[in-house]
Amino acid sequence: MVVDLEAVRAARERIKGHVHRTPVLRSSYFDQKLGAELFFKCENFQKVGAFKIRGASNAVLSLSDEEAARGVCAHSSGNHAQALALAARRRGIKACIIMPKTAPCVKLGAVRDYGAEILLCEPTQQAREETTRQYIEDSGATYIPSYDDDRVIAGQGTAALEFLEEVPELDMILVPVGGGGLVSGTALAASGHATPVKVIGSEPECADDARRSLEAGRILPSDNPDTIADGLRTSLGQRTFPLIQRFVDSIVTASEESILLAMRNIWERMKIVVEPSSAVPLAAVLEKQVDVKGKKVGIIFSGGNVEFSRRSALLN
Repeated sequence: MVVDLEAVRAARERIKGHVHRTPVLRSSYFDQKLGAELFFKCENFQKVGAFKIRGASNAVLSLSDEEAARGVCAHSSGNHAQALALAARRRGIKACIIMPKTAPCVKLGAVRDYGAEILLCEPTQQAREETTRQYIEDSGATYIPSYDDDRVIAGQGTAALEFLEEVPELDMILVPVGGGGLVSGTALAASGHATPVKVIGSEPECADDARRSLEAGRILPSDNPDTIADGLRTSLGQRTFPLIQRFVDSIVTASEESILLAMRNIWERMKIVVEPSSAVPLAAVLEKQVDVKGKKVGIIFSGGNVEFSRRSALLN
């Protein structure tokens, strides 16, 4: 499959009824502070609390009956684990998630609650990949990556299709960047809009491999980044990077301090919970990394999964 705008549109029809059409919220506080009109697409209100259910659902629903009968698997300790588990359960097929032994109990419990089998492994990338490879050999299951997959990318782009239907006059959309599934899907969706819409990726200064990769013209892997935005520590993929090169206008960064401040402001001013990764685009705007004055600006809040025990520490 070659992912394109038509694949994103097809994904929207495929996953309709399997995901929420999430709301777009406003904030007079941020509008006044920035001299712009900001619109927030709230994927923190999505099933499993994150946009990941879009890509996982599209991938699972795209499987043939023969493939589906053998089940699906992935290695993940984040939102993709829960998303794939739920998507598989809704189709009535088996899912196995390979997770590190160090994964928090709350994440393990959530994946089990969605009906998936969990295989624990050592907390290294090599162990995760080897355990996954062995499971696929034994079971014949289909591997569904968290971002570097055409079906997943197309599914993630459906959030932007909804966004632009609701607010068609947007000048730009800012999106967090980890592996690149959301930003590349968003850029594909925006490429077919009636009027030009800039797509700007945003990532932590401490995990700026996407910005550096775009400047270098090749993928520069993320090397053990130390950032509070744990959902954005992943390197770009072989499928996402060419899409970013072609369709994304720029990638900007935000400091750790500004990410925490933006998240706190969202919690306190908008009265909604977002995870640190979601706050990165707004943090970049507040740091004036993007000129938004007088513009209509869309920001995708990618998720709201924050462990309860961490909330006080994050705010303080």
